[in-house]
Amino acid sequence: MDVVVAVGIVVGAVVVVFGVVGVHWYLWRRLVRDTTERGSIARWAGTGVIIAGTALLIGAVASESAGVPFLLTRIIAWPGYMWGALFLYLVLWLVVGELVRPLLRRWIARSSEEAVEVPEIGGALQGRPTPVSRRLFVSRSVGAAATLAAVSTVGYGTHSVLAGPRVKRLTVPLANLPRAAHGFRITVVSDIHLGPILGRGFAERVVETINGTQPDLIAVVGDLVDGSVEHLRSAVEPLSRLHARHGAYFVTGNHEYFSGAEQWIEHVRELGLRLLANSRTELPYFDLAGVNDIQGGRIGQGPDFAAALGDRDLARTAVLLAHQPVQIHDAVEFGVDLQLSGHTHGGQLWPGNFLASLANPTVAGLERYGDTQLYVTRGAGAWGPPVRVGAPSDITVIELASTQA
Repeated sequence: MDVVVAVGIVVGAVVVVFGVVGVHWYLWRRLVRDTTERGSIARWAGTGVIIAGTALLIGAVASESAGVPFLLTRIIAWPGYMWGALFLYLVLWLVVGELVRPLLRRWIARSSEEAVEVPEIGGALQGRPTPVSRRLFVSRSVGAAATLAAVSTVGYGTHSVLAGPRVKRLTVPLANLPRAAHGFRITVVSDIHLGPILGRGFAERVVETINGTQPDLIAVVGDLVDGSVEHLRSAVEPLSRLHARHGAYFVTGNHEYFSGAEQWIEHVRELGLRLLANSRTELPYFDLAGVNDIQGGRIGQGPDFAAALGDRDLARTAVLLAHQPVQIHDAVEFGVDLQLSGHTHGGQLWPGNFLASLANPTVAGLERYGDTQLYVTRGAGAWGPPVRVGAPSDITVIELASTQA
């Protein structure tokens, strides 16, 4: 059986490598080879950009866990991750261009039988149009349009992240909630991802937005950071100014376990956040519980629903903080009324939402599983490229509603 698994892993790795190489070859062919002359400076420059961008992306991903100095990680992260987003949308828009390409050829064929008069840069400067082939004109037109569309898409997505998350409001009726708790507001934030790209300024915007909702309780549902306490101490400091009548609570996400979970668990307490690590607290109107992220199992700190919920009074409403939506199945088993999660980013970069749906029961929004409701926020920040397309960031105000009111 071990041999079969090993062979499967090797085959899978080979398929992935060939797939990645193939996509890069496609991008190079359409944007560089098909639009430039052999041996020209433009071809060498285009090839160099693709190679350098890919190298920077690999460096950005690897540097976060390879002990690279944080300053160098920050320098690499911006161009590396931005190339990753641009690469994705260059490929997608070029695929769309494949549909346009034959139509453009037909239009040109009706207009000219031999060549299209298009001035090259040098010829244009001297007022001498240089004819280029029909094939070259089509390739350059489609390549230029795809590049413009990709840059515009990534630019829009970057602005949507750096401008900060928007406030989303949602009312959730709970059958067992006492009438006195009707209108109780929980502000949910997840996936802030403070790190080499999103820093202190972004944290300040998030804190200002959360406090502006005037919540009764704040729930920070994991993936707060990408980096060590040593490097991000200043970036997370604004979180000490979070304010809610019943306090701010925190549960770990998978990225905390990539960034030194034990140190972060200690530090969030110093910031004034109340940790729910496979535990619960009895609030005046309901029980608030939290479980560790699944990734914590690697160091013996995985989720323990029995410890958090096993001996509670089932007559009381239970609200659970759990980073990953997939934890809903255990929540249902333990009679949780409402689970609050993040993790998915809503897909972050379209069509990532389709991929996210393969691993998560709910990608974003409110859904019901038996007698348990699950709400998944898209998160406040972004992992990797500070870009969101088709999945706007949010901070959600959940207003609990008693059906007895």
